[in-house]
Amino acid sequence: MNKPKIVVLGGGYGGLQTVVKLQKSIRENDAEIILVNNHPYHYETTWLHEAAAGTLQPDRVRYSIEDIIHPRKVQFIQDTVEKIIPEEKKVQLGSKELSYDYLVVALGAEVETFGIQGLKEHALTISNLNSARKINEHIEKEFSTYQAEKEKVDERLSIVVGGAGFTGIEFLGELVNRIPKLCADHQIDPQKVKIYCVEAAPTVLPGFDPELVEYAKKVLEKKGVEFYIGTPIKECTKEGVLVDKGNGETELIQANTVVWAAGVRGNSVIEKSGFENVRARVAVDPHLRAPGYQDVFIIGDCSAVMNKETNRPYPPTAQIAMQQGKLVAKNIKNLLQGNNDLETFVFDNKGTVCSLGEDDAIGVVFGKKITGFKASFMKKVIDNRSLFLIGGVGLVLKKGKLKMF
Repeated sequence: MNKPKIVVLGGGYGGLQTVVKLQKSIRENDAEIILVNNHPYHYETTWLHEAAAGTLQPDRVRYSIEDIIHPRKVQFIQDTVEKIIPEEKKVQLGSKELSYDYLVVALGAEVETFGIQGLKEHALTISNLNSARKINEHIEKEFSTYQAEKEKVDERLSIVVGGAGFTGIEFLGELVNRIPKLCADHQIDPQKVKIYCVEAAPTVLPGFDPELVEYAKKVLEKKGVEFYIGTPIKECTKEGVLVDKGNGETELIQANTVVWAAGVRGNSVIEKSGFENVRARVAVDPHLRAPGYQDVFIIGDCSAVMNKETNRPYPPTAQIAMQQGKLVAKNIKNLLQGNNDLETFVFDNKGTVCSLGEDDAIGVVFGKKITGFKASFMKKVIDNRSLFLIGGVGLVLKKGKLKMF
């Protein structure tokens, strides 16, 4: 008798949490579990800004998937997902085709450029481990070769960060702490370095507590960041970014380094596969299933779960993805046991913390606003908890942020 086949697409927070819970709760002979990911490792997406700024080594950001999964219970396939054919219960990979009885789509996000001309060609993005490494290497090169120039062009030391959301602000927090060391290493006057943050929205960290936003903005401005708020980017060029100043006026901010951190969308596989979506995100049912499909669960960046208080989807965070993965594993176990009474997803928001470098942050935890060292400490606690939920104490000891004080 063939065992039911559970296929999980994506080894990010949601996908890996699903697999970890499934391998703990399902006996080896009850189902076949397959995890598909395009890399043999998982990387902590919430740490990519540190790798991009050069304050954390890339190897610290990732860990091997095979160190986490149970080899007798889970088959790992390293491949690229091309398309899902839900009517046939099949997934097309780059090298083969898989059939499934239950599918979990946790493919993560892709960069959203909003159609801005030149971004794809001239901007760097904090989208995965390789792109983060590329940003760090690019900045290092600009600083290390500056003194060798016959005619020193200060734009080589200028950096534009597009976007003042979480990723942009956290990257800036690391960057402003990294710049003094770069300048010291390469005998550069720190006054020559210019850092700009350009945000189309009327505020930094849109939707966050205004008092905390003001704290974060002042911290970064004190360390040299110049903000252009309510200022859309019209075009990205080799020379920098052209911004809209309003009233028909534009300004070219010259910089050799442009880092785009202003938006993400769901994975394009969602669109290719014909699921009803908005920007490749599917409005899932209360049990996290794709509308019209009883056997397809969609979680993480590819899903949209409505917040009834704001009537908008919850932001796609690691916290919500891991909670979704836990519920999906429980619901699939119920279905395998013939229990169709599935649990409903309710997001338990334990708080949000935005780092501003190694020892500073802002956040709301259990309803209380915190700043400075206390918030930074909580950020490390949250990071370590994420590792613990996937790989237990061993993973925390191996990869965790143990320097808490």
